[in-house]
Amino acid sequence: MNHIPRTRTVVSCVVLVTALGAGITACGSDGDPLSATPYDAAGLISFNAPTEVGKRADPDKPLEISVKDEGRITDVTAQDSTGRFVAGELTADGSRWHSTSPLAASAHYTVTVSTEDDDGAPGRKVLSFDTTQPTAKKQLGVTFGPDAGEYGVGQIITAQLSEEVKDPAQRAVVERALRVDSVPAVPGSWYWVSGKELHYRPKEYWPAHATILVHSNLDGVKIGDRLWGGKSKPVKLTTGDRIEAVTDAAAHELTVFKNGAVINAIPVTTGKPGFETRNGVKVVLEKQYFVRMRGTTVGIAEGSRDNYDLPVYYATRVTWSGEYVHAAPWSVGSQGYANVSHGCTGMSTANARWFFDTVHEGDIVRVVNSNGQPMEPFGNGFGDWNVTWKKWRTGSALTGAQTNGQSSSDTVRLQPAAV
Repeated sequence: MNHIPRTRTVVSCVVLVTALGAGITACGSDGDPLSATPYDAAGLISFNAPTEVGKRADPDKPLEISVKDEGRITDVTAQDSTGRFVAGELTADGSRWHSTSPLAASAHYTVTVSTEDDDGAPGRKVLSFDTTQPTAKKQLGVTFGPDAGEYGVGQIITAQLSEEVKDPAQRAVVERALRVDSVPAVPGSWYWVSGKELHYRPKEYWPAHATILVHSNLDGVKIGDRLWGGKSKPVKLTTGDRIEAVTDAAAHELTVFKNGAVINAIPVTTGKPGFETRNGVKVVLEKQYFVRMRGTTVGIAEGSRDNYDLPVYYATRVTWSGEYVHAAPWSVGSQGYANVSHGCTGMSTANARWFFDTVHEGDIVRVVNSNGQPMEPFGNGFGDWNVTWKKWRTGSALTGAQTNGQSSSDTVRLQPAAV
């Protein structure tokens, strides 16, 4: 737990008489009252939750702890039986602490309050209480994606919500409870794509051979009126080698990197005028050995000169609208020299088979020097990496709100954050 340290001067060592007992505690051997065993601070603090057996606290109400004039609160830790912490704010003078995140319903909490008296001697009190059952009829479910397994370092994590959440404060409650932990650890953030969908990505790509754990701590937490968090299934992901394919549409070449080293350079053809391949970073969505590709599915009129109906093999998909890296034996003569496709990246069957066997879902496919439109950030696959990190953080209900303001100067925010 971190808090802003208070500067103080200990003038002398005095005999401390505890508020509740007759025991006398001497100063530590080094003459500093802080080295003494904490006294029982029960007589100093007031607590607004019932601690009697059989009584339960209302999770809709914030926790409040105050201290008498002869002392001050230095730290508060509130945690439920599942390990979820409650965030809170402490006034600058240490006279009052209150929770700033909602309590969970049907939960058992342990609260540790640390104090000091006017002479700097430390006190402590541990309290426990239970919260009541929720009265809401709606529960917010969270479904994480993708499924457990190994992915490329560009894989985006998604969270689909069962109910729409629009209110910024409620979004903050939800987002704070959605946890993504990786080994090795890297900075990352959620982005609210809509009221029912969030995406998570690190600042940079995931490290190679990382382990990523995704879970929700929303169960039993109040989000809004008649809406409480429900249970969700955690997901464990791993990443493989860093595989990145870079297509230079002007040079008609696709270069494949493995952990930063070039492992292949393939002659290709990309989108011709009017059908230019999208520029930017995409992520492998799926691999299909055989796909029947028809121009009518991408808006080309049947019977027109540009319409097509082709059997395609070794198709690696990078957009939901139909952009693939695939075998195109009919255009081998143009591969490496000209762009003649309808937007896909075409190569020989042998090269397409090698590419198909080398890349995996979540690997990076980047296109440069094309005259096409930029890859969409959302809605057509995973274009999330085309959003700058500064802009990405504005899509968070937590960090986005911090860019234009600061915490109040008269409070100290205690960590760790809630849930």
